[in-house]
Amino acid sequence: MMSLAHTAHWQFLGLMVGVPAWILIMAATGLNEWRLWFVDDVSVVTSGVAWVGIWRACFYSHALSGTENCRGIGISDTFAPTEIHVAQVLMMLALICGLVGNISGAVALRMVYFSVEDRRNMRPVFVLAGVMYLLTGTLCSVPLAWNMSSVLNNSSIHFPPEFHLPAAPVRQQVGSAIGVGVFASVLMLVSGLLFLSYRYAGTAPSAEAPKHARNPLRGPRTQTALEHNGDNQGRDNPAFHIEEVS
Repeated sequence: MMSLAHTAHWQFLGLMVGVPAWILIMAATGLNEWRLWFVDDVSVVTSGVAWVGIWRACFYSHALSGTENCRGIGISDTFAPTEIHVAQVLMMLALICGLVGNISGAVALRMVYFSVEDRRNMRPVFVLAGVMYLLTGTLCSVPLAWNMSSVLNNSSIHFPPEFHLPAAPVRQQVGSAIGVGVFASVLMLVSGLLFLSYRYAGTAPSAEAPKHARNPLRGPRTQTALEHNGDNQGRDNPAFHIEEVS
């Protein structure tokens, strides 16, 4: 079974890459720094910079109660642009698909390293893990690319008055959350390709096993001796020739 375990080293690496990638996707989903808004009015936004994520917008202010002020962005809020709502949905779906991919990958590697009698079922589990990883990377790439394009085009967001943010900033900058998400998406795609590259075509053990394999007390030497004695009936044995001459 060691030979079977040696066939999944790249897939083990894929799982070791996929698990941290899933954690990074979860971190990118929760981070506020998807967009950095630079505003010229520092009377409320004291730092002059606001962080706009897909779930909330935050900024530092000494004019309002509390140093850090955050307002949530719900999936039903009409003021949020389409790319933010799409990111909310797709990033959550990516987390679910990534979790399924990690579980499938762990099950597939367990089948390899801890042995199974019927090896024909291993390949579909590897394919499932690879497809889930690729789907996770794709689901992340779409909202990340869309929001990055919005930032580069300096798109505006018409926040309600309670957000204390202008509709359009002086300039925008891509936040660290998008960078983390892009890196995690690439890792997910690599993991998916590694799992899909598994090519071992295993078959169930044959019912017609050799005699020495079925009975450990009979080794190859005993079987060879019996085969020679059965075929030639001792006529080629030098001991029998000496006995006949004497």
